[in-house]
Amino acid sequence: MMGRYALWNNKGGVGKSFLTFSLACEYAITHPDEEVLVLDLCPQANTTEMFLGGKDGAIAQLQTMYGEKPRRSIGGYFESRLTSPFIPMPSVQDFLYKPSSTNRNIPENLVLVAGDNLLELLAEAMRGVSQLALPNDAWAKVMRWLNDLIRTFTEASQYSDVTTFIDCNPSFSMYTQVALCAAEYVVVPFTADDSSRRGIENVLALLYGIASSELQGYARLSFSSRASQDGVDLPRLHTFVSNRVTMYKGKPSSAFQAKSAPIKLLVDNALSQGKKYFANYKISTDLFVEMPDYHSVAVVASSEGCPLSRLKSGHHGVDGDIVQVNQNAIEKYTKAVAKLVQRL
Repeated sequence: MMGRYALWNNKGGVGKSFLTFSLACEYAITHPDEEVLVLDLCPQANTTEMFLGGKDGAIAQLQTMYGEKPRRSIGGYFESRLTSPFIPMPSVQDFLYKPSSTNRNIPENLVLVAGDNLLELLAEAMRGVSQLALPNDAWAKVMRWLNDLIRTFTEASQYSDVTTFIDCNPSFSMYTQVALCAAEYVVVPFTADDSSRRGIENVLALLYGIASSELQGYARLSFSSRASQDGVDLPRLHTFVSNRVTMYKGKPSSAFQAKSAPIKLLVDNALSQGKKYFANYKISTDLFVEMPDYHSVAVVASSEGCPLSRLKSGHHGVDGDIVQVNQNAIEKYTKAVAKLVQRL
């Protein structure tokens, strides 16, 4: 399987869903020979609504997908796996949706598995299956459910390669763990504040067992230990995206730099403790990129379900208001996302 990228931070509100939408769209546009698979692992399905065109039409389309048998969503896939949890499905076509069929802004080589509020209800059922005494590798098999989906999709694809983007819920619930086990790399969006630093501390502790001395005893009992024991591969940390940065003369403002310093120190210390958990960058600063604050561009792009590079300047209607978007802003944000795409 080709590149698989999970976007995750244990803290919400860092712009993860819009970044997933933008990154997947721009990757699909710049790699027309590849197929792009997007898995929305958030119960809120915010990323899904963007792909479906935003506004009321997206909600109506999503309800139609939920009403199908089986349910055309990630919840429908997990629900189907519960009936035969240890045997991969021969086809996943019933759970896929091509957003371009209803939203012309989305490239045709992008395929979506929609988010679903059913995930919260399914989490405990998934946990129960993973704790069965037989087979001996029940937990590992459940952790590979999304790997099974990606592999089955890839084998059926008519494109040369398949690249996958997974939008993960902030909480480290069962379905988030399954999502992270399907990824090859983790992209961590954050904002320059103390709550983001704590969120990244939890990413390191929950996923890899890297924690401060007073929490090390608990960290050793972590998910990473179980994964190691059961032979489940964990993703490596690929890029930390400082999101919504206020720029001054082409650089992050001094206030943002000051607030980002503790986060960069945290990552630097983690890198010194476990290089195997990181992508192959020589120094920790290579792991960081800045994404400027999108302002009204993000509001318009997400409400219309339009990739940044296809967004038109001018006046746009958003929830009854008129929002002005200028071409310079569109180009600035498109360029920032393009730089991130080039890192993949």
